Amino acid sequence: MRLAVAQPLCVPLDVAQNARTHAAAVRAAGARVVVFPELSLTGYELAAPVVPVDDPRLVPLVEACAETGTLALAGAPVAGDHIAVLAVTGAGVTVAYRKLWLGDAEARRFRPGDAPVVLDVGGWRVGLAVCRDTGVAAHAERTAALGIDVYAAGVVEFARDAAVIDQRAHRIATTHRVWVAVASFAGSTGGGFIEAAGRSGVWTPEGEVVARAGTEPGKSVGVTLVGPMGDAASCRAD
Repeated sequence: MRLAVAQPLCVPLDVAQNARTHAAAVRAAGARVVVFPELSLTGYELAAPVVPVDDPRLVPLVEACAETGTLALAGAPVAGDHIAVLAVTGAGVTVAYRKLWLGDAEARRFRPGDAPVVLDVGGWRVGLAVCRDTGVAAHAERTAALGIDVYAAGVVEFARDAAVIDQRAHRIATTHRVWVAVASFAGSTGGGFIEAAGRSGVWTPEGEVVARAGTEPGKSVGVTLVGPMGDAASCRAD
C-alpha cells in the first residue's frame, strides 16, 4: 500500500480553495491513502462553519480520488460540533472519525467523539487520530487494541513545538509496533498559527523516520508499505 502525508498550503476558511489544493496533492502523491492535517479543509479556525459531507465544494477532491483510487483523510468541523476526519473516495465523503481528546480552546465549541476508529484499506488496518489524541497514551492503546497496522494522524503544532510530533510518533510506533503517519500543517493555518511546524513524516514500527517533509507548505512525502496484518512489513520511501 502506498501511503502519503501531505501539508498543503491553507487559505483559512476557504473550503473551496483548500479542496482544490487537496485534490492537487492527491494527484501528485499517487497513493492509496493520503493523510492531511487537522482541520485541513478550513484551517485551524475553531469558529469555522461545519462542512457537510455533501458539500459541493468538496467535488474536486472527490474527483481527484476517483481518478487516482485514493482514500483522502481530510480534516474538517462536522455536524454535532465535532473535529473530524473525513474519508474521501471517488464514491463520495463520509465522516470517518471524531476527535476524542480536545484541547481546552476546542472544548469551548466542540464535543469529543465516542470511540476510536479503524479503517480497512485493502487488508491494511488504519487507525485514525487527530492532534491531541496522539499525546494521550490511552488513545493509541484503545486504537491498537482494535488491531491496526498503521496509526494515521492529522495534527497542527507551532514550529517551536516540532519535537512534540517526533516524540509522540516514536512512542506510539515502538509501543504498539505499528507504522505511524503524521500529516502536520505547515505555514500559516489560521487560528493564530502563523508558523506551523510542518515536518510531516512516516515512522516504522521500530520508530525510525523513513519519510520526512520540510517546514514549507505544499509538500508531501510517501512510502510504499509491504506486508500488512502483522507480517514482516518493509517499505520503499520516496
